[in-house]
Amino acid sequence: MSTSVASMFSVTAATGGVTAPEGFTAAGLHCGIKAKPGALDLCVLAAQAPAAAAGLFTTNLAQAAPVTVSKRHLDVTLGRARAVVVNSGCANACTGEDGLLNARQMAAEVAAALGCPIEEVLVASTGVIGVGLKMDKVVPGIRQAAVSLDRGQGGVMAQAIMTTDPFPKEHAVTVKTPRGTFTVGGTAKGSGMIEPNMATMLGFLTTDAKVEPAVLQQALRASADDTFNAITVDGECSTNDCVFALASGASGVEIDEDLYPALVAGLYQVSRELAISIVRGGEGATKLITIVVRDARTVADARRVAKTIANSPLVKTAVHGADPNWGRIVAAAGRAGVSFDVNRATVRVGGILLFENGLPHDDNAPKAADHLSLKDVSIDVHLGTGGGGDATVWTCDLTAEYVKINGEYRT
Repeated sequence: MSTSVASMFSVTAATGGVTAPEGFTAAGLHCGIKAKPGALDLCVLAAQAPAAAAGLFTTNLAQAAPVTVSKRHLDVTLGRARAVVVNSGCANACTGEDGLLNARQMAAEVAAALGCPIEEVLVASTGVIGVGLKMDKVVPGIRQAAVSLDRGQGGVMAQAIMTTDPFPKEHAVTVKTPRGTFTVGGTAKGSGMIEPNMATMLGFLTTDAKVEPAVLQQALRASADDTFNAITVDGECSTNDCVFALASGASGVEIDEDLYPALVAGLYQVSRELAISIVRGGEGATKLITIVVRDARTVADARRVAKTIANSPLVKTAVHGADPNWGRIVAAAGRAGVSFDVNRATVRVGGILLFENGLPHDDNAPKAADHLSLKDVSIDVHLGTGGGGDATVWTCDLTAEYVKINGEYRT
């Protein structure tokens, strides 16, 4: 297939979430990890047959037991998985050997129910660190979920993985190619302790495209760079961060070199929607902030500046208060550790020029303040270094509610 033909694909939004692609079922329920009666806290996502699998994991050196177990399972199977089991309300992190045994038992229970090797089950957990799992609750819950699997339960899974999230997050797209159509779906959770250095807090992507594990891994990483790795709520990298991608092959559309861009595009569209939803639902957030940094020496430099601005408490609080304080933005850009020419730089808020070539445009401040009063705001910084590297990062404002939520998280 020629490059011109391979590029003839389209990506359109579809209904459903993680079970929208053919070949996947899910189930979710309340097993008793969360104290609130009826609060969903356990789910299973299953493929009808062993699927190609890929994973990205936290770079935090304090890694939770499910991260350790899932990494090993992907290594043993060379990128194949039959299911993922997830609990919320307990991170199973910093729990020693007992935590590892519990994560393995979660996988073993799913494997026994589905009739597959234990290594074909991936595990993810989210919640409070340093607390042991209530396995007397988890085991019966897994057994119940395993017999309740249904393709219509993707939305239930989206709810079962939530902790402080204000709303569930799911999305799906169809990708039409000259060789046929395949679907990509997904769900994610995350609200606080968010600055993934690999993916998101917990994310699960599925596709019915037919793809080899190594290619799926490459596509997952490529799509995550500008989505899950381009968000931050508070600059915190969790112990449990992971994103998994499973490919059932049920559509029959085989991904080769020609159709690889179509797969990346599908994963990107779903991941972008989920990533932005994570930021929009950040703990205490009232505003989504899109930060674009332009003309850095490299794309990596642009990302570094954008993340520095996005994680600045002074910038985030100024946005919350609708204060067009361009000085905080310039100061953050200048301390990011990359080339920056303050005498050639520009700062715009909502497209309104506030700073240019070392001098302020304070006469435009009232218009910028009006923009900052909106729920969706934008900050555009031109570094003036002439490199042509651009990057976009999404974040949210910092509010008193964020402090309240995290001040009372364990109590």
